[in-house]
Amino acid sequence: MNILAVSGSLNPQSSNSAILKHAAEICPAEMNIIMYDGLDSLPHFSPDRDFEHSPLNVQQLREQIKLADGVIICTPEYAFGMPGSLKNLLDWIVSSGEFVHKPVAAWSASPLQTGGSKAHAWLVQVLNVLTAYVVPESSLNIPFIKTRLDTNGLVSDPALSTSLQSALAALAKAINTKKDLVE
Repeated sequence: MNILAVSGSLNPQSSNSAILKHAAEICPAEMNIIMYDGLDSLPHFSPDRDFEHSPLNVQQLREQIKLADGVIICTPEYAFGMPGSLKNLLDWIVSSGEFVHKPVAAWSASPLQTGGSKAHAWLVQVLNVLTAYVVPESSLNIPFIKTRLDTNGLVSDPALSTSLQSALAALAKAINTKKDLVE
């Protein structure tokens, strides 16, 4: 089971990236989590650029999403929304359909008590427009993220690890259910 993980932060040392890396370490044995690393190289979306010859990195992104059995997106919250770079990534997928019925885990993390709830709501709204299947049991708002990481920026909170494991199990179940329905 191949899962594409997208961090909504351009900072490789971000807490969102740390959460996804930790998820890759604790995921179920049948799951392989692959980190998407092209967020900062995507051009600004324009419908005029999105014809039969889309930019190569956009074609690669679409192919990665298409080949993935599921997707995890972990976003920080900026100005009560998701970062523009993540919205740009999602805009490139609007017309191509790779997210249609794709099981997705929507996560947000914030140093605030809200856990990035406004960014999370916006992310889920956009994913619903893309007709992704946002798995409710795998959605997470992670509050006080800075207190859940050690001095090296690694996840150190056992409760967070447990929440991530539960979310990953729910995503795996949704993927397996979808496969059973297709077969």
